[in-house]
Amino acid sequence: MKDRLTSEVHGGDIYRNRHVRIDFSVNTNPLGPPHELTEAVRSKAEQISHYPDMHCVELTEALGRFENVPMEYLLCGNGAAELFYSAVLAVKPKKALLLSPTFSEYECALKLLNTDIFYYELREEEQFQVREDILYYIMRDVDMVFLCNPNNPTGQAIPKDLLECIAKRCKEQGSFLVIDECFVDFLEHPELYEMKGELSGFPKILIVKALTKLFCMPGLRMGYGMCSDRRLLRRMRAALQSWNVSALAQAGGIAAVKDCADYLEETERLIRRERSFLADELKKLKFQVYGSHANYIFFKDFLSNERDLYDEALAAGFLIRDCSDYRGLFKGYYRIAVRTRAENERMITWLRQL
Repeated sequence: MKDRLTSEVHGGDIYRNRHVRIDFSVNTNPLGPPHELTEAVRSKAEQISHYPDMHCVELTEALGRFENVPMEYLLCGNGAAELFYSAVLAVKPKKALLLSPTFSEYECALKLLNTDIFYYELREEEQFQVREDILYYIMRDVDMVFLCNPNNPTGQAIPKDLLECIAKRCKEQGSFLVIDECFVDFLEHPELYEMKGELSGFPKILIVKALTKLFCMPGLRMGYGMCSDRRLLRRMRAALQSWNVSALAQAGGIAAVKDCADYLEETERLIRRERSFLADELKKLKFQVYGSHANYIFFKDFLSNERDLYDEALAAGFLIRDCSDYRGLFKGYYRIAVRTRAENERMITWLRQL
């Protein structure tokens, strides 16, 4: 157990678990990539002898239409994670505030600059939800605040009214606010949580998203940041490698966000139905389910002293996310992705047999 957890940072390691039949450890769209995306990548394959557009002009235009934000607010990256690192390098924070538990890449990026990190602890008795008292943690010496909304791994979402209070507090204190919205489009009503409409009034907000999860293209790596502060975007761009977004990723991204309304509607229906199914079935099996408002379920196994659910699932051909390597969590906390009904039923059938 110890060797596995000290090396595990993220889910999706099918390369060292080749016998896995269903991967529940990564939270990508169970519909798979749209046909238009895969076809665009295939058609672009013959052009890999050329460098990609280092300015991602067509992709940026497509993302601007998709998000309904000005093109000049956008910066493309090799996945969302690259943009967290470039933001840290651009801001150079001496002190930063993170949620605990949350996505590990924020802390990894901050540690590169030896940033002093402190934490807003999410409490189990409060369902791991962010509360208004987070405002007292944002003081004048805090240069940077990272929020994941909805949070990974808990799936709890911060409502927009509280986000606006946090944004105002950051503006007053001179803190730069990074909001990771990579899973916001899987919420039932994303408009109640997203902040892109407020960017013009809050230049010190950077929203980071990715096509990775929504359009199921993690192997292509395609993320983007949105910010109204063009000077910050220039500093972030300077911290990125040239040609950081491949020609295939650009082609796939452009195709994904074009005429995608039907795909997104089908995604919303599937996730809403299957999220409810999985959460209800896990509760029937006496697991404690928290949050889980996105496309993944975060739960606790009360029998963790008697079994290792990760290892038992792996032996049965399922890869799940053991969350005990998240700061603030311990053995017994797990996360599983919302998959198709057939895949979800296979997981639940196996769990019933334990």
